[in-house]
Amino acid sequence: MSKVKKSNEEWKAQLSPEAYSVCREHGTEAPFSGEFNDNKADGTYKCICCGTPLFESDTKFDSGTGWPSYFETIENAVTEIKDGTYGMMRVEVVCSTCDAHLGHVFPDGPEPTGQRYCINSVCLTFEEEE
Repeated sequence: MSKVKKSNEEWKAQLSPEAYSVCREHGTEAPFSGEFNDNKADGTYKCICCGTPLFESDTKFDSGTGWPSYFETIENAVTEIKDGTYGMMRVEVVCSTCDAHLGHVFPDGPEPTGQRYCINSVCLTFEEEE
């Protein structure tokens, strides 16, 4: 899939103010406020900016953090970038197609991967299985 590139004005026209803040300006939604934190339906979570499939529901787990968490991504869906902001060393997760900020990944998730992809709900859409 080719990269999706848009101007800030185009992203602002497409996204809600909160989605723009998180996805394009590296913001964070308040914990326990997101639409998908408690979602238990079967389906696929996609990037709100470009529609790229990012996570399958069978990789979602309750981390207790207040953000949807997944132990695995769909292959090649995200890019991981070292993030040293706020005096912490973290790994940022962005959409591989449009570079939208999604959240961060931490090495304290469940097996089989041991990863916890901590993702902002506002960055996602959900396509429920039929």
